[in-house]
Amino acid sequence: MEKRIKNRLKGWERLLLLLLFTLTGLTTWAGAVEDFAASRGINASQSAVMITDLRSGETLVSYHPDLSLVPASIMKSVTIAGLLSQSEPGKKYLTDVYMTGPSVNGVLGGDLVVKGSGDPSLNSVYVNGTDIVKEIVEALNDRGIKRIKGKIVVDESIWEGPAVCPTWGAGDLSQSYGTGQHGLNFEDNSVGKRSVANPAGVFQTRLKAALSSAGIAVENGTMEEGQQKLLISHESVPFDDIMRSCMMRSDNQYAEAMLRTLAVVQGEGGSTVNGARINTELWKKNRAPMEGVHIEDGSGLSRRNRVTASFMTHVLRTMWTDPYYVSFFPLAGQEGTLRNFLKDTPLDSYIAMKTGSMNGIQCYAGYKLNDDFEPTHTVVVILNQMPDRAQARKAVSNLLLKIFERQ
Repeated sequence: MEKRIKNRLKGWERLLLLLLFTLTGLTTWAGAVEDFAASRGINASQSAVMITDLRSGETLVSYHPDLSLVPASIMKSVTIAGLLSQSEPGKKYLTDVYMTGPSVNGVLGGDLVVKGSGDPSLNSVYVNGTDIVKEIVEALNDRGIKRIKGKIVVDESIWEGPAVCPTWGAGDLSQSYGTGQHGLNFEDNSVGKRSVANPAGVFQTRLKAALSSAGIAVENGTMEEGQQKLLISHESVPFDDIMRSCMMRSDNQYAEAMLRTLAVVQGEGGSTVNGARINTELWKKNRAPMEGVHIEDGSGLSRRNRVTASFMTHVLRTMWTDPYYVSFFPLAGQEGTLRNFLKDTPLDSYIAMKTGSMNGIQCYAGYKLNDDFEPTHTVVVILNQMPDRAQARKAVSNLLLKIFERQ
């Protein structure tokens, strides 16, 4: 092993690593971490690991804990923690639909106004929500309306600022994972793997077609503003269902909606900038170690995001007693983005982590669980500028198996 380490690590890195474990009393795990850092899939100088025991407070592994690194999608776990700490898990988005003008003899003498709530799950294929288009058509039928003299108007003022974070890569914007966040999101703002720039337009087209099939004509006339009367209030699935879906699938659109929702919950405009600032302030107030931390967006798609292993550990330690939060993380070998990781090993189903990956980046943040699926340890691994993703994943897997084989 010594020969391999000498080949992989610079002399100063090896000495620093050994000194770190000597000073912190973590010599039990030094060999496992040396092997990890020596892996050909790891850039040792751009990697960080921190593993702690939740009940005793003992730190089992602390390797570059304060190194500022790009987190990729483990940023979602920070976004969700921030919103969950400020709202109830059962809270729902409410998308209200109003009629303007009088309704006489089956004719609505005004517009149909849909006030977007920023609900990222509106007619999403990923959660078991109800169809807002069907609800609107049924509500109009119940009122006997057969003609709408005005237009279908969509109010998207719930959000402020651009639909996408300005620091996202240009190449990501046309892809479904890089779709924007709108006051009215619809059908995941995508078609296949392509982003939809105007989901409100898609919604209007779908609604007009459904109304036509139901024998309800939309005349698109120009109407004077009139008093609004509520037709329906469409409820989303609860926040916790949206959060779980987001974490399991690593959905950027869901995460960005929740960051903006955090700003609205705090009484400010629903922009990415406000959400990022408020989330940063929340963790500062929570006494998280913020040196080297920068929150740019909610999803982690921006490469300007920065976290440290010590910061991520603080977030996880703060939230570990919340059963909703812990349940959002995919189980290793079983679920979501972690379904193939640690599969058929002694840690299969005993590790629950959010993953994050970009070109040259592989990250993990979550918990070691016991037989009752209760968290016993926090686990954070952040790898930047890695030369080989497959080897990096193997190195992380080997590290965790060595650390927890004695637990």
